[in-house]
Amino acid sequence: MPSFRYRGRGGRGDLLEGVFEAASADAAAAQLINSGITPVAIEEAVETTDVFAQWRRWLRSRTPDLSELILFCRQMYTLMRAGVPITQAMNGLSRSTRNPVLAEALGEVRSTLESGRELSVALAQHPSMFSSLFVSTVRIGENTGRLDEVFLKLAEYLDRERDTRARIKSALRYPSFVLVAITLAIGVINVVVIPQFARIFERAEVALPVPTRMIMATSEFCVTWWPALLCGCLLAIAAFRMWVKTDAGHYQWDRFKLRIPIVGGILQRATLGRFARGFSMSLAAGVPLTQSLGVMAQAVDNEFIGERIRHIRNGVERGDTLTRSATATGIFTPLVLQMLAVGEETGAVDSLLAEVAGFYEREVDYDVKNLSQTIEPVLIAVLAALVLVFALGVFLPMWDLAGVKLSGEG
Repeated sequence: MPSFRYRGRGGRGDLLEGVFEAASADAAAAQLINSGITPVAIEEAVETTDVFAQWRRWLRSRTPDLSELILFCRQMYTLMRAGVPITQAMNGLSRSTRNPVLAEALGEVRSTLESGRELSVALAQHPSMFSSLFVSTVRIGENTGRLDEVFLKLAEYLDRERDTRARIKSALRYPSFVLVAITLAIGVINVVVIPQFARIFERAEVALPVPTRMIMATSEFCVTWWPALLCGCLLAIAAFRMWVKTDAGHYQWDRFKLRIPIVGGILQRATLGRFARGFSMSLAAGVPLTQSLGVMAQAVDNEFIGERIRHIRNGVERGDTLTRSATATGIFTPLVLQMLAVGEETGAVDSLLAEVAGFYEREVDYDVKNLSQTIEPVLIAVLAALVLVFALGVFLPMWDLAGVKLSGEG
């Protein structure tokens, strides 16, 4: 992902500069605006640093994961509840954290705070670490004087986000392992096993059935052209990764993932649960409705659903209700839409969205637990078909050879 160098104005009109990663210049501008920074100039950063120095730094450091951000939020909540000043808290956390990247970022946040800027502005200078939702929620905590409660809510939200990601990985682990095992087994059979049988059948000089000829032809092609096949696979993977990094490719891939049989439904419900949970937290913290929708469109980590959320925001900005705008997207179930309608009527959209998030999370948890039972018959059918093809290709000629031998003895 390219890096962009920006200059902008903060909430007080002070000049801010920095560098962060984004998919495009438009995405960088949107990210800055959602973080409370008005961009003045955005240009792609061309780095001319030492490659070996970057490699050594990469080996020593890594981006903080959700567990470290959760710990940071809980520590901030405890320190602020105890009355520790923010700059002093940042100084202590930057020295105690084990992640050098997070420690460096917290040190820069402390320096920014000492220069007289707000915490939200300081955090917004590290968008790869602190998301737009994170920064917007902190800004609301600063304006309302409840920054300690905001950090507690962020810790709870990130904790649920970690659990959701863990469930998704658990859902994809079993089918991915089986598919990799099947691919490796087919490769070994084609390259090692089938050529041994092919030599036997060639010496026997008997007419081979169609399945055997097909298997032998496939095996011969793989043995002869395996370097080209390997290079082709590597090039295809590289081309796919480059395509996914483009705006159109990212959108199409995120849309395709939601249509994968069995697994796609789990991914969609997990993403919608993440949206409902974050949206509920934003509204409860006092973030305006349209701004919350704009932030969550970037936070759901799926461009297809993010576009649908932007459609909801556009509908609300035109004066339509949240429920009708959500219905027009076609991604929510009637039960969820009914809960949204009740929330709008009672003025408790945030609490009803929390119920929606819990509904989706329970569905994802149930689907993940039953995923193996759902996908096992499909995998068994695939394995049975492969075994049948190879069995017919190998044993039919052997039966013919046995018949020829018996007739010769007779």
